[in-house]
Amino acid sequence: MTAEKISIPLADLDYGEAEQQAVQRVLQSAWLTMGPETEAFESEFAAYLGVKHAVAVSSGTAALHLALLAAGIGPGQEVICPSLSFVATANAVRYCLAKPVLADVISLEDWTLSPADIESRITARTRVIMVMHYGGHACQMKEIEAIARAHDLIIVEDAAHGIGAWYGQQKLGSLGDLAAFSFFSNKNLAVGEGGMVVTDQEELAVTIRKLRSHGLTSQTHERHQGRATAYDVIGCGYNYRLDEIHSALGRVQLGKLDAGNEKRRKLAAIYQDRFRASRSVTVPFTRSPHKSNDHIAPILVPQAEQRDLLRQALAARGIQTSVHYRPIHTFSAYRDQGPFENLSLTEDIGARVVTLPMSAKLTPAQVHLVCDAIEDFFS
Repeated sequence: MTAEKISIPLADLDYGEAEQQAVQRVLQSAWLTMGPETEAFESEFAAYLGVKHAVAVSSGTAALHLALLAAGIGPGQEVICPSLSFVATANAVRYCLAKPVLADVISLEDWTLSPADIESRITARTRVIMVMHYGGHACQMKEIEAIARAHDLIIVEDAAHGIGAWYGQQKLGSLGDLAAFSFFSNKNLAVGEGGMVVTDQEELAVTIRKLRSHGLTSQTHERHQGRATAYDVIGCGYNYRLDEIHSALGRVQLGKLDAGNEKRRKLAAIYQDRFRASRSVTVPFTRSPHKSNDHIAPILVPQAEQRDLLRQALAARGIQTSVHYRPIHTFSAYRDQGPFENLSLTEDIGARVVTLPMSAKLTPAQVHLVCDAIEDFFS
């Protein structure tokens, strides 16, 4: 299906004049690389989350990589993480020459990491538990934190889906030792490419700041302003800097975030209400006690064979869908990384999930049209 035929997109940007003005402000400043806009974005992001340190980087994947490096992950160590996630979750572990140990989810209702399965996969080589808040729904952090304390493990939150969502009275991303966010185009806070690493630990933040820019002791903007005249390289770092235009867009999007998330929650409630009595479609996370940001809108169809047929039927009516996710352990690049065993729930979900349209720009009328189309298919 061509883009011209899509009438209800899977995701959509909530952009307007404020974003245009932010970009223009950067262009007029004549400073494009990491500088004052990025510093302001970091400060505002940390304040929003209620954490001490936020370090802006070039992508969510870079954020995961730096979080793991700061946690001391290296060759021969293991990181427990979900298979039901985007492949970057596990790839970041492999960047560190460590082993991703893929764990199963809790149930067909709760698609986050199973605390019991986490504990069953801990070995003498385990160093980190990397949780992923699927769709902006919180993992069972109390139970996972207890496991981490008992085994002296570090918790890294893959909060790519989680910006503005809650676990009790705390925002996702403020619960672990480190957390990584993504600002990819389909995220609730979207700038195209970009990410953020957050932590309350000063030592970790210092390490991350140096690693993101070649291991340099001073940055270009500091030297440009005369705050530094030279630099040293104290480690083998990376070019993971975020530029000023993306940072400026991020500041505007951060200001819109809570209102956009509230719109998403209302749309998600319509999906849930429409499918509550359905014999064909089930919706996960309907019993979660925590406040999600409803980053995506997944459903399960009864049979795997129906998934592609449903997606084709919806596409014929201009409705764009996706699959979140094909399990990581089923990809060719991971077949020699196993064995990956006892992931039956993840495999079942991966075979039957369909991701429906969700964004702050979506309207209730459009959600009803999507639901009507699904009901028509199954009738």
